[in-house]
Amino acid sequence: MWWARASRVSDLEAHPTEAVCEPSPSPGPAAELYPPREVPLGGVRGVYVERTLPQRDLPTVGAWCFLDRFGSAAATEAGASPDILPHPHIGLQTVTWPLDGRIRHRDSVGSDVEIEPGQLNLMTSGRGIAHSEFGVPGVEAGHGLQLWIALPGTATGIDPHFEQHRELPVYAQPGLRATVLIGALGAVTSPAKAYTPIVGADIELDSGAQARLPLEPAFEHAVLVIAGTVTVDGTELSPGPLLYLGTDRTELHVTSTDGAHFALVGGEPFAEELVMWWNFVGRSHDEIVEARDAWEAHDTSRFPLVVGHPPQERIPAPPLPPLRLKPRKRATGRTHL
Repeated sequence: MWWARASRVSDLEAHPTEAVCEPSPSPGPAAELYPPREVPLGGVRGVYVERTLPQRDLPTVGAWCFLDRFGSAAATEAGASPDILPHPHIGLQTVTWPLDGRIRHRDSVGSDVEIEPGQLNLMTSGRGIAHSEFGVPGVEAGHGLQLWIALPGTATGIDPHFEQHRELPVYAQPGLRATVLIGALGAVTSPAKAYTPIVGADIELDSGAQARLPLEPAFEHAVLVIAGTVTVDGTELSPGPLLYLGTDRTELHVTSTDGAHFALVGGEPFAEELVMWWNFVGRSHDEIVEARDAWEAHDTSRFPLVVGHPPQERIPAPPLPPLRLKPRKRATGRTHL
């Protein structure tokens, strides 16, 4: 779903594979590294993202079920278009967090806004929404993070809606500044609407700083470095891999010699099985097929037109694989600390 110079909150792979997400394994702290994989976004020439969720053995961290870093110069070809035509979503919230550049968001509930660094776009698909993301003329597309949050079963049928937050609260310690995107960090709570117990934060750590981040012990957490190098409870981490931290932690000790910029995601382990395919998060093969068929049939009762786009401007759904989609199981028997 995103990204610098091209696809932002969407999975535009030409041949997406299903991902099945099951409840978490046994609780406890962990320190597991999951490398990113470079994923070409089908239909967008020269555009790649670095994807760290879902992983084969780690489909979710709390309700977070998708994490891409878009716009990396190493991954995306120069001159690739930043424009993403209308496409659908069900069963999730999309989180757009640009690190530079500017993006124009339009959707089927009537939103038409631009977003820039320091601002959060949060789109809740509920039973169905469609949106587009375009570059802003004269502004470099930039790069950022794109994430999905799986909606619990009690919220998958809600009305779709969109919110933009231009000012977000900050949790601060000497040498550390954490912008709370969603959920709560310590006593600081984001105004963004969450449907499961969750946290997402963008954190900057000064050169030579040491800090202890408060954590909710019932949550599982993970860290992704954006720039610099940070030592997280003894594990040195640079940009690239996702560090999965497990549960049962009350705090996180972070240090950096030269300064670091990283994201923290976490939440209560998601207790429902999920089937993820293309831009859809569902509970079954049939639910995915139904949503795909509605999109291909131009069913505007399920997916209304996106403001500013004629009906023919849309990304077609890829073909389904010749098998029933099933949830992906987490690895069992992990080594915990």
